[in-house]
Amino acid sequence: MTKNARLSRLLLTLSLTLLLIAAPHTLSAQLLYEISGNSSKAKSYLLATNRLTDISFLDSVPNVFKCYERARCVVTEFAMQDYEAIAALRQAALLPDSVSLNSFYSPAEYKAIDEALNLTLGMGLDKIGRMKPSFLVEMYRTELMKKWAGFDEQRSVETFFEMVAQQRSLPIYGLDDIGETMYMTFEREPMHHQCKELKDIIESPEKEVKQEKNICALYKHGRLNEIAIQVLSPNNTSTISYSDYQVYARRNDVWVKRLQPYLKDGKAFITLNAVYLGGEDGLIAKLKAAGYRVRPVNRK
Repeated sequence: MTKNARLSRLLLTLSLTLLLIAAPHTLSAQLLYEISGNSSKAKSYLLATNRLTDISFLDSVPNVFKCYERARCVVTEFAMQDYEAIAALRQAALLPDSVSLNSFYSPAEYKAIDEALNLTLGMGLDKIGRMKPSFLVEMYRTELMKKWAGFDEQRSVETFFEMVAQQRSLPIYGLDDIGETMYMTFEREPMHHQCKELKDIIESPEKEVKQEKNICALYKHGRLNEIAIQVLSPNNTSTISYSDYQVYARRNDVWVKRLQPYLKDGKAFITLNAVYLGGEDGLIAKLKAAGYRVRPVNRK
């Protein structure tokens, strides 16, 4: 073999290796887990989700639909088909009559927020200024993701299996009740911190979009632990921060206990955001520590 031929083969091998490393691999991209042991009567399944990811991506997750077909129930963070609960959340999103947003901002800051909301949401503070800042942040984030990251609420992996379960009259259970969901959404952070988050995301929306896109890319490669590292990074200045992850970690302890009856009966299909699952304090680690066997379904 000539020197040039050996060099060509070496370059070809290197190129193929780099492609294999960079491309999503169905066996290394671990998003679907089976849970067994600890007196479980049958296996249950845990699927990591991501709201920016289109449902067409599920075709690249082997056996996900087969596992879903075995399910007797779907377990998720909050059962969104509960319309009374959604109405209660909307009511909880309102500011108390004694609180006004303009008292937390300078006139220039208030004007900038008003203009940004008008531009992105089509509504200014004259119409939605009675909503809590955390609610405005979520509305603004959602529209940013629609415009800059291709987010489609009707085609999101995050809610797909819940919607299918509703169509099939399959029981859907939430790990958080309405009171806890309202607290996590509207009360967990003090008002001045909520106001700062709203101001920050208005001033630097590109940081939020970049973080969401980074998490989405890691998700599609099944790198749940790296998602946790991304959130915990000192460089992370998005609204999903280090303090949020600590709250998620404490909540995971509660969720393990609440999952026990579903896991004992078996054949539960659990869908949760990938942010909650990876890392030393993620739900997968907590389930293992509680005595469950958690293994990737599509392991080599």
